[in-house]
Amino acid sequence: MTTLADILRSVEGGTFPIADLGVTVVSPPSARDSCVMAFTGHTVIAADVDPAWVAEQLPPEDPAEPVSPPFLTALGAAIGRHAHCLDAMLLAPALADPAVPDLVELADRGHPRLVRALEFRDDVRGYVDPYGGVVIVGRGVAGRLECAIEVPDAVQGQGHGRRLALAARALIPADAHIWAQVTPGNAASFRAFLAAGYRIVGSEISFL
Repeated sequence: MTTLADILRSVEGGTFPIADLGVTVVSPPSARDSCVMAFTGHTVIAADVDPAWVAEQLPPEDPAEPVSPPFLTALGAAIGRHAHCLDAMLLAPALADPAVPDLVELADRGHPRLVRALEFRDDVRGYVDPYGGVVIVGRGVAGRLECAIEVPDAVQGQGHGRRLALAARALIPADAHIWAQVTPGNAASFRAFLAAGYRIVGSEISFL
């Protein structure tokens, strides 16, 4: 049986779900991992629902319907959760690059960025650069490696976001990939990750 982890590992290897305008329903690895992921021409729903119920809710071969507000609301009601924001999924392979900034691991587990990350990820590690920028790495949906970055307002627009996104690629095993979830409206973050070699592979809506 195909799992969400199988699908994500395949995407990391460059193999995407078939673009047949279809929908695949899989069990979430945990309640925290309930989500809807849209790839080109195919949607993956990770939720404890019957595929037959999903089919009843969706018109056939309509790639927009699984991410529409009416369906997301119905799905949330069915699993007792609510849809969170829409994020673009970005992906990049590991990178060994001496140009990444000097980082110091955060010892303070009460740091606000770490506290937030621990709500959604396991094995979380946080680092700060000399300018106060933060990069977080941990295991999120289906155990995939995920990162998040934060650049202080005082040094915005100076390339620090790109350097932190690059640093995240250097903080993972050499044979691994790292994911980032970016809200489409956050243009500055989008530009930073794209400049650091990440590529857009789909979109994701998680359920909280």
